[in-house]
Formats: sequence, structure tokens, C-alpha cells
Amino acid sequence: MTKFGIIVFPGSNCDRDVAYVTRDLLGQPTRMVWHQETDIDDLDVVVIPGGFSYGDYLRCGAIARFSPVMQQVVEHAQKGKFVLGICNGFQVLTEAGLLPGVLTRNRDLHFICDRVPLKVERTNLSWTQAYTTAEVITLPVAHGEGRFYANEATLSEIEDNGQVVFRYEKDNLNGSLNNIAGICNRQGNVLGMMPHPERASDVMLGNSDGLRLFQGLLEKVAVLS
Repeated sequence: MTKFGIIVFPGSNCDRDVAYVTRDLLGQPTRMVWHQETDIDDLDVVVIPGGFSYGDYLRCGAIARFSPVMQQVVEHAQKGKFVLGICNGFQVLTEAGLLPGVLTRNRDLHFICDRVPLKVERTNLSWTQAYTTAEVITLPVAHGEGRFYANEATLSEIEDNGQVVFRYEKDNLNGSLNNIAGICNRQGNVLGMMPHPERASDVMLGNSDGLRLFQGLLEKVAVLS
């Protein structure tokens, strides 16, 4: 069994959606981790969900990254354990320095809620091994500050190191540089993405493209165990 921990900040609103996938659909032990907790040693995978973490009025994730649990998340990642940040969680990971770049206001300054096609750039990661190379999947997006930005040197480094995991396939709705929708760290154990895989994990909703992200990870953890 793989134990998931879902970080809950004041304002998180997609935490239960992730728990539904990990606990109810996949049958894995899952616990909600309040942002002030400091003991996550029992967890195999940490998920920072979407929503509106407290302090987003300053800059998305800028205050949440100082929550006590985040130092533990950094140490968790440094041990090679798995961390997933979705939407607001992606923003928190960049603010915490676990991923490069920043997420800024969407190009047209509008909140975007839609389903978008994504190209899977890497399938040699634990997260994406259930997909096929260059496969195009569809996942929902819902964000106002999802435009990925990095300076030229950082962007080149991300591309050269193969850290881009997902790209917007057709319409780059938020104006992200190089159509980037999701990236990983160099080691590949930390993944941040703006689209919501948990919202495309139940066939009852007509799309389960996101479920394979979690299933691929479970297969990897099972091998490591």
C-alpha cells in the first residue's frame, strides 16, 4: 500500500477531490495533513492540492510556503520521496523553491475554466509511465494565475534538462511560455502541473485520463517497496 498525505491550507478546495481518487478509487491509505503539522514521515506521497491557499492575495503560494509543514515537504522531496502540486499546489512548489519558474496572471487577465488537450512530453517518470510517448490527453483547468514564466536562462535550463512534463497541445489559453503546463524537478520525484488530474479520474465524469497519473505512480512505489 502507498500512503498519501494531502496538505490542507486555509482555502484549499480540491483536497477532498484528490482524497476521493487516492482513497476511494485506488483504495490507498490517505490522510489530510493540516498545514501546521510537522510530522509527515509516515507518508510516501505528498499532494498539495488546488484551491486558494491563505495569503494568495499577496501572491499565489507566497505565504503558504512558510507554513510549518512546507519545510517537512522540502525534506520529504530531498529524500527522493514523491510530491505532487496541482494548480495552487504548483504555485506553492515554485514559491518554496522545489520547482523553477513562477506562475503569473493569465495572459488575458481572465479566470479560465475549461478542458484542454495536453501533450505528454515524458513517459519515463514515475508519474507518467502509464501514458504513451507524445500522447495527447484531456484534463480540466481552473485558474486565474496559471501562466508559467521563467527568465531566458532558467527556461533554457528547464528545456535542456527535459523537465517539461506536459504542454498545452493547441490553445495556450493562459499564455504560458513554451506552452508549459507541468514541470518536474531534475530528479523527477517532484511534479507541478496547472491542469487537474483528480477531476478527470472517474469514468462517471466521462474522462479518466488523469487517473493514469496516479496509477503509474502506484506501480512505481510498489516496485520500490
